[in-house]
Amino acid sequence: MADILAFPQKPEDRLRAALRRLDDALAEQKLAFTEFRTNLAALGGAVNGLEGSLHQYRDSLAATQQDVARTRTAAQRLQATADIWLQKAR
Repeated sequence: MADILAFPQKPEDRLRAALRRLDDALAEQKLAFTEFRTNLAALGGAVNGLEGSLHQYRDSLAATQQDVARTRTAAQRLQATADIWLQKAR
């Protein structure tokens, strides 16, 4: 069965009860805000790590693009040489 709480009768008692609840709420809010700031800092660290990884990935893609371009050029030269040899062989 539920307990029935007595409502403070005197204005001073009601004020004290309200101030206690306000103090409790402020303490809870302070804790929540501290946790929020901690989580925000952790998120900032994760974002910085992700940014670094993306820069490395971009650099890797740029290097791969250059390698592909050099390989394509070499393949085109080989194809041209093969075409010349085939024309001479005919």
